[in-house]
Amino acid sequence: MSGFIRLVPMNAEQYERFEQRSLADYAEEKIQAGTWTVEEAPERAKESFATYLPQRLDTPHAHLYMLEYSGGAGQNPEEAGYIWFNITEGTQGKEAFLLDILVYDSYQGRGLGTLTMGALEQEARKLGAVRIGLHVFGHNERALHVYRKSGYRVTDIQMSKEI
Repeated sequence: MSGFIRLVPMNAEQYERFEQRSLADYAEEKIQAGTWTVEEAPERAKESFATYLPQRLDTPHAHLYMLEYSGGAGQNPEEAGYIWFNITEGTQGKEAFLLDILVYDSYQGRGLGTLTMGALEQEARKLGAVRIGLHVFGHNERALHVYRKSGYRVTDIQMSKEI
């Protein structure tokens, strides 16, 4: 793993791309998890976004960044994905909650997920957070690996069985 990730606040055009991709990915994750049907997923995903990002890019407590990857000295930074987290007041102080993270396919397998989690930690700390929480779908083995590698531990498990 070489290079580094910098979190750069999204602009309006980047937000539009993020929202389109994130809505589609979230709907697909919910379908795969068996939570939503194919028919209802797009609308349910939109409702969820309206709840968590009511003012879109200008939603208070929502932090939306593009991942800017620099592979080394002399290389121009490249857009490698995005990350979205919210900061709220928790029982122990401010808490960050990771809502979406994506490293684009062409950047997968280079350790950028781990680099991004480190950048998230630095940014959340700068914003006063004392804890970072997240949800991960059980079928998302790649994400589970990155989160465990980054020091996250399981705090809750929900299970189901098709019968």
